[in-house]
Amino acid sequence: MLDTTHTHSGYLTGQFLIAMPSMTDPRFQRSVIYLCVHNAEGAMGLVVNRLVDSLTFDELLEQLNIGRPDGGEEIRVHFGGPVESGRGFVLHSADYSREGTVLMDNGIGLTATVDILRDMAGGTGPRDSLLALGYAGWGPGQLDAEIQENAWLTVPAEPDLLFDKALDRKWDRAVATIGFDPSLLSSEAGRA
Repeated sequence: MLDTTHTHSGYLTGQFLIAMPSMTDPRFQRSVIYLCVHNAEGAMGLVVNRLVDSLTFDELLEQLNIGRPDGGEEIRVHFGGPVESGRGFVLHSADYSREGTVLMDNGIGLTATVDILRDMAGGTGPRDSLLALGYAGWGPGQLDAEIQENAWLTVPAEPDLLFDKALDRKWDRAVATIGFDPSLLSSEAGRA
């Protein structure tokens, strides 16, 4: 994973990437991605509006030999991206911080240790969280080039949208934060 300590203004860490209608890669069509890292080394983010159909949180806990009391909160497993799909990441509210947690400027934390899964299973995890398997990654300059080619829109990430459980509306809601109707977005990229 990319070094998270060397970010500066001009980079998009803590922002949402919104796939434009012209996105042809089926893994990212109508996706909203939270950018965890964006710096000179590249970018890393998590898709926040898709679920993994093949695995539940309880099944994941069973694979990791983590017990869970009955009646615990339903925790959904998201498709974070196509890279390292067996690796887990939790985006969460800043009320939770343990060794290995990276807190971003906008009050969002990222933890990728098994400890957070134990805490979530036991009811002592963060107030708000989003569990994802895998991530989306870009090499140096790659994301910047894709943005220049009109593949992505960027907007500030809002925690209420990030942690919203209504996944089917996240793309439309993210686009609407820009201030216009998503149906007006062209699927054709152009240059002035």
